[in-house]
Amino acid sequence: MAENKDKILIVEDEQDTKYILETLLKRSGYEIRTANNGVEALETLKEFKPHVILADWTMPLMDGVELCDRLRKKEEYKSIYYIILTARGTLRDKIEGLDTGADDFLVKPTDNQELLARIRTGIRITKLQEELREAEHNKALVEMAFTAGHQINNPLASLSLSVENIKQELDERELAKIQDDIEIIEEAIKRIKNAADALKNLQNPKLTDYASGKQMLDLDTED
Repeated sequence: MAENKDKILIVEDEQDTKYILETLLKRSGYEIRTANNGVEALETLKEFKPHVILADWTMPLMDGVELCDRLRKKEEYKSIYYIILTARGTLRDKIEGLDTGADDFLVKPTDNQELLARIRTGIRITKLQEELREAEHNKALVEMAFTAGHQINNPLASLSLSVENIKQELDERELAKIQDDIEIIEEAIKRIKNAADALKNLQNPKLTDYASGKQMLDLDTED
């Protein structure tokens, strides 16, 4: 089974710097992708979701600050920890970089151990954010399922009573004519009630594959 490595995207147009960063991070156990500028990075992000982006400030076509600004405007990229690398070291430069939404700012040449420490911090923060989002998502699913289960049970109870009334109102001969239909309705009521009860008691929501690449809640009900 393949090891699930933490992922980093390096966005750097200086080939020597990119090679040094890639070598260092691969030796440290990370899965690495590289891009020469912000335009290439956007293409790479379509199929590679990193925990951390390490981007140079000054690059052709799209620099690191513009790339950061664009990513922060897209929901699917907001949680990626973004570190800007630059030779600029003034306070004004740092403020400008951080104002775009960057999480950290390192001045070149960087110390390897400091860089690795910042990356480890970024990965921890990214994973915590992912765990919080998943917990919030699961909480919302449980609340929605509980509400749906109650809302289904009310009309279902009325339907069950109506079926019982029909059975009592009809004589044996009339009832025999529709007995098969009654049994089908009663079986459907039973299955719907099982699903409603599973929704009300849902604790750890799980999704299962459905048709056309879609997913649905796995309620694990008995037929």
